[in-house]
Amino acid sequence: MMRFNDDLPTPNYRKLDFNYIGEIEQRKRSLEFLELMNLRRTVREFSARAVPFELIEAAIATAGTAPSGANMQPWRFVVVEDQEVKRRIREAAEKEEYESYHGRMSEKWLRRLAVLGTDEHKPFLEIAPYLIVVFRITQVEENGETEPTYYSQESVGIAVGLLLAALHNVGLATLTHTPSPMKFLQEILGRPRNEVPFVLIPVGYPAEDATVPDISRKPLAEIMKIV
Repeated sequence: MMRFNDDLPTPNYRKLDFNYIGEIEQRKRSLEFLELMNLRRTVREFSARAVPFELIEAAIATAGTAPSGANMQPWRFVVVEDQEVKRRIREAAEKEEYESYHGRMSEKWLRRLAVLGTDEHKPFLEIAPYLIVVFRITQVEENGETEPTYYSQESVGIAVGLLLAALHNVGLATLTHTPSPMKFLQEILGRPRNEVPFVLIPVGYPAEDATVPDISRKPLAEIMKIV
């Protein structure tokens, strides 16, 4: 009698390519990276200054190294540089954001946003030289059959984290923008139904006079617990 898993493919292994680092260098790198990332801030005031496209490519390639459920890599990164497309995205995003700020959001939510100084106006969507729209692939088709992607939400979230770190590492500013609902991104960019918008990330250099809210991050003692 054939068991359920008798016809499953067998794994193919290769030797791990791993670079061991001495403890002194480990500590040095950890502190340098912490110092670098501690300077990362969400930016809403961008310069139109051109950005070398190879920096965007390398950052997305870095994001593509993220782990994913069943190695299905359920992400699609759509880079928008066309000014007309950016204009259309801004108009659609501001329409949704107006509805959110004038009825969809709760009083508590609006109070949280008030200290950040945000509203429905999103000029950065046209000013930033690039918009990276990250889509989550919900299912794939193989041999005429569809299959869901496993842990796609978590997988894409990890990939976006790597993307933000990679862009910051080369001196670029970013913003994680999530107008809700985001179906208009699917329509404007002509993406298939199995690609769901996850986040919209303007990328570029900050404006020379850019400012950011004077807020702080939670201390390590509050976000880490040892058991």
